[in-house]
Amino acid sequence: MALRKIRELGDEVLTKKCKEVTKMTLRTKILINDMLDTMYEAMGVGLAAPQVGILKRIVVIDVGDGPIILINPVIVEQSGEQTGEEGCLSVPGKAGVVTRPDHVKVKALNEEMEEIELEGEGLLARAFCHEIDHLEGKMYVELAEGGIHDVNYEEEE
Repeated sequence: MALRKIRELGDEVLTKKCKEVTKMTLRTKILINDMLDTMYEAMGVGLAAPQVGILKRIVVIDVGDGPIILINPVIVEQSGEQTGEEGCLSVPGKAGVVTRPDHVKVKALNEEMEEIELEGEGLLARAFCHEIDHLEGKMYVELAEGGIHDVNYEEEE
């Protein structure tokens, strides 16, 4: 498929609320495939449609167990708490400490527009919350405790 340009912090599209997807079209299927390609190319674990400039309620996530596609996702249950480093493809080279729920249940539609419910803990719960925030025009930098800082990837290797 095709790679899309990832919008970065300061781009107005990242502050807007997204519209619900009412039907699956060829354009929407292409968008989803492009979002997956873009996320993998950027080595991310999640990507929301506004991050590629499209104001639709679509999220793709892969925390290592294969791709998850969520259309019109809503968090229906959350519990526990986890605090940890969080980054974002729209804020390259930066990270911040964010507290999120440790367990999250999400209701959404899949690519066939069938209702699904998924549960996640740890990184998947964090990814659900982070990406769904994007659909509301919110970014993790607003939640980062003590602000955001540079990430030095060489130190991690």
